[in-house]
Amino acid sequence: MEAKYNVTNLSKMKQFNIFRLSLLIAMGGFLFGYDIAMMSGPTAQIQKLFNLSDSSLGFTVAIAIIGTIIGTVIIGKPAEKYGRKRSLLFLSGMFALSAIGSALAQSWYILMFFRFITGIFLGSTTVVTPMFIAEISPANKRGTLVLLNQFLVVFSIFLAYVINYVISQGFAGETWRLMIGVEAVPAIIYFVLLFTVPESPRWLVNKDRKAEALHVFESIGAKDPNKELNSVIKAIEAETHLEHGNLFVKENRFPIILTILIAAFNQLAGINAIMIYAPRVFEMAGFANDSALLQSISIGLTNLAFTFLAMFLIDRYGRRTLLMVGSVGMIFFLSMLAKAFYTNNFTEFGGYGVMIYLMGFIAFFAFSQGAVLWVFISEIFPNKIRSKGQALGSFTHWIMAAALIWGFPIVAEMPGIGGGFSFAFFAVMMVLHFFFAWKLMPETKGKSLEEIQHELQNRSQKSVETHTI
Repeated sequence: MEAKYNVTNLSKMKQFNIFRLSLLIAMGGFLFGYDIAMMSGPTAQIQKLFNLSDSSLGFTVAIAIIGTIIGTVIIGKPAEKYGRKRSLLFLSGMFALSAIGSALAQSWYILMFFRFITGIFLGSTTVVTPMFIAEISPANKRGTLVLLNQFLVVFSIFLAYVINYVISQGFAGETWRLMIGVEAVPAIIYFVLLFTVPESPRWLVNKDRKAEALHVFESIGAKDPNKELNSVIKAIEAETHLEHGNLFVKENRFPIILTILIAAFNQLAGINAIMIYAPRVFEMAGFANDSALLQSISIGLTNLAFTFLAMFLIDRYGRRTLLMVGSVGMIFFLSMLAKAFYTNNFTEFGGYGVMIYLMGFIAFFAFSQGAVLWVFISEIFPNKIRSKGQALGSFTHWIMAAALIWGFPIVAEMPGIGGGFSFAFFAVMMVLHFFFAWKLMPETKGKSLEEIQHELQNRSQKSVETHTI
């Protein structure tokens, strides 16, 4: 028999539209994407102002990524202790201050300090935001709602390019300060709006605040709030006999393996290396320098359009289907890129073959891996360690991203290797990724977080018993 919880002692809570609420929380993704793309604008002025070598400039850009990796590692415990809402309030407020500090920096070392802590706050945000949305979303809409985070990442990347261009054309002097400083505006807006957001009901249950959790379930329009609450309570009670304060225990073996593999494959597609070094790829294919703007616009719009398309597909066709279809498309277009560079034949489609192949790759990546990664990771861990599992996925993702970003130009410029080998390697990785999605990855669409947790725990337990026998 399900328990009933009394909420009459709580003040009346406003009703929330779940889509709008998720969109508001997903502004954390907007801040992340905007900061990544924004730094493409100020680099030339920063290098000249502080008299930096190419190596020092590269480190100036990379230090935020280093901070991002650290942020994914350290946010797990605070997010569990203080909650999703309070964590995002702190992160957004500190991000606004670090953006202002970077914009006002009078020395390279001060700029480096603020860019580093900006990265820490952004890395932490990539963990908390999708997890928060997953914990408030109904099962049949969770994929779409969590994907709002990735859509705003992609949208903000494109918007940052546009705003940087407008600032560079409309203002004189040290425009790099304005380019960096302007991102404090959405951060402040986000900080203020977060006060209107309810806390995650699943976190509230973890803290034994069941009446408040029920109140939140009611306010976000759950079909049966008491049933939702009791489902979460049962799942948490089932965890008590396990070491569920810890992530790396045998009962979590299967979701850990899934998380590491899907995050690694996301980068082994070559997405960040290709996005960051696309102008160099075009130059290697014989394009003039002025094609860089066309490349940025065409690839940015392709990424945005197909991420938007994924919002209508992910809860209808499921996570596995999108990954398998995406794998096939990426294998084809990466193979065509490898062929073009191996043969030095860049005349296909009137000389625009490389651009078409890159856009095709981006399209299939955007509605498959780009859409599924953060949705899937936010779904597969038990309530008590979800933040730690999300942190593991983010950490793996950014470690692999750093390795690929550092290694791609080195390998691509090696005599006798070049771009052909790089794209062929990415294509082979996507073949492995197809079999990962087909044979190993469970489907999570339409299931509650507690149902997914129960299924994966059973699978982990069977794996443990098999190895024990």
